[in-house]
Amino acid sequence: MILSVVTLFLVCFITFFAMNAIPGGPFNSEKAKSKAIVAVLNERYGLDKPVGVQFINYMKDVLHGDFGVSLKTGRDIAETIKIRFAVSAQLGFFAILLALAVGIVLGAVAALNRNKWPDHIIIFFVTLFTAMPSFVMASFLLLIFCIQLQIIPVWSTTSRNYLLPVIALSLSPMAYITRLTKTSMLDVLGQDYIRTAKAKGVSPKKILFVHALRNSMIPVITYVGPLTASILTGSLVVENIFTIGGLGSQFVESITNRDYTMIMGVTIFLAFIMITMNFLSDLLYKVVDPRIKLE
Repeated sequence: MILSVVTLFLVCFITFFAMNAIPGGPFNSEKAKSKAIVAVLNERYGLDKPVGVQFINYMKDVLHGDFGVSLKTGRDIAETIKIRFAVSAQLGFFAILLALAVGIVLGAVAALNRNKWPDHIIIFFVTLFTAMPSFVMASFLLLIFCIQLQIIPVWSTTSRNYLLPVIALSLSPMAYITRLTKTSMLDVLGQDYIRTAKAKGVSPKKILFVHALRNSMIPVITYVGPLTASILTGSLVVENIFTIGGLGSQFVESITNRDYTMIMGVTIFLAFIMITMNFLSDLLYKVVDPRIKLE
């Protein structure tokens, strides 16, 4: 717990000072403002003080649950994050489910058919999806299904608008889960208790689902925490490609606009998600394997 707090503080510290080290400011725009107006705005938002003082004041507000308001829109940052994250969470939830379901099944199939044609086909596509970034896959899906085939409209307010982004986000983690499941299951199938179960006449289905598959899920569960956080934090480019107004697109927009308070608010929120998901994945070890003891 202490390590999590220290990690979160370091994220805040590094982000804040790196953000302020970049030349320019949030009130710089193509339509130049007078120096008097910029000075008033800097004083209003406390940007006229030394960076160290700004950081201390900001952290005091954060500890009281106040993330401030956007320097560009004046909207409450906590409320903006809440609204935008609901969109990203829905997109990420379906992407995670798809990645886990397909990845575990393909990994099990590849392990049970080791060095056979199903294994070779699965490994080929797994390698392909692992090497292809999500934003490249998103652009490819948009080009094929929206522009060439015109099966799915580019602009849509229906649930179909989530289909391609979910696929684009899930393919790379699905490929990694497939490899994890295959490797872990091959290791489990070679254990003594599996051979003992076969010698006692236990049915193949029970050996597969009760003993082998369950015990091979520990590496996958280890990956679920970072997977959840990476999909929620890594959807920024995909959300922009498919014009989905989630937290990722909000983060990109805030960086482009040099909206310091929004950048800090979203960064802290996403770092908190990453830390929380890693903590929860550690707790799930005990559920899958009672032999594991948590300290």
